[in-house]
Amino acid sequence: MKLSIITTLYYSAPYLPEFYRRVFNTAQTLTADIELVLVNDGSPDDSLALARRLYEQDARVLVVDLARNFGHHRAIMTGLAYCTGDLVFLIDCDLEEAPETLTQFYAALHADPAADVVYSVQSRRQGPALRRIPGDLYYRLVNYLSEFKVPRNILMTRLMTRRYVQALLLHREQLFSIEGLWEMTGYKQIPITIDKTFKGTSTYSLGKKLWLALYAITAMSSKPLIGIAWLGLLMIVPSGAVIVLLLLQRLTGYTDVEGWTSLLASLWFLSGLIIFILGIIAIYISVIFTETKPRPYTIVREVYRHHAEAGPAAPPRSAALTESR
Repeated sequence: MKLSIITTLYYSAPYLPEFYRRVFNTAQTLTADIELVLVNDGSPDDSLALARRLYEQDARVLVVDLARNFGHHRAIMTGLAYCTGDLVFLIDCDLEEAPETLTQFYAALHADPAADVVYSVQSRRQGPALRRIPGDLYYRLVNYLSEFKVPRNILMTRLMTRRYVQALLLHREQLFSIEGLWEMTGYKQIPITIDKTFKGTSTYSLGKKLWLALYAITAMSSKPLIGIAWLGLLMIVPSGAVIVLLLLQRLTGYTDVEGWTSLLASLWFLSGLIIFILGIIAIYISVIFTETKPRPYTIVREVYRHHAEAGPAAPPRSAALTESR
């Protein structure tokens, strides 16, 4: 059995040496055939230099250096495309989630032969209230609008089988939330609760979190666009009732201020009709806009590896939409 461990690097220099030591100490209790895939997501600190130093010292380390910062989720998909293990352990290297939990994931996966994924959740979100509340609202909103429900308080750490990873890489969305892709891919997935610490800072700014929420909603659901169409329909109905009322008033001889009522009714009706039509058109435009941009997930500047059999020079386009030098 070969085990691949994947992590992304972004301002990770303070944590990488200890992460490397702890994750290998744990993995070696399970198997001797291990690879560590470090994906440098355009980190502006010394993360790449440290990763290259580990690569030079240990033949089990593979470093994928991206041309710039493409985002956490895209970097993860690139790492998944380059790994070759029968089992794939995904974890952040900031040590908020302990590498030693690998043994817990491994035991849970082998306890259920039908399972392909063991993923982590936390019983309660960590950090200050100003950080927890937006996260709670995010999961409520996404699950309300999406057809695929994302488990609340889900974490990044997970252990996956090779067939699940290959199925996950078939997705080709340009705007996506990786939590949504996990659920869309299917297979039997088992949650386990783990402890997560909070180091006090986060590379996800409020703006990044808002964009992530937008991607999650637009990639997973057309309900907002359908809601626009329903809004237009709801505007048409009362305006139509007002028009009927005005006609009855005219027929019965009752007249309000000349011209005002007819103008108001026309404005309501036409506004509702326009919004209704635009809502329908927007559904098609959103599909066209997304599907006509076959851009790669990421662009790989260079891959550092010791053996040719460690992985492809560039992942197949049908699998991961990444490019290499």
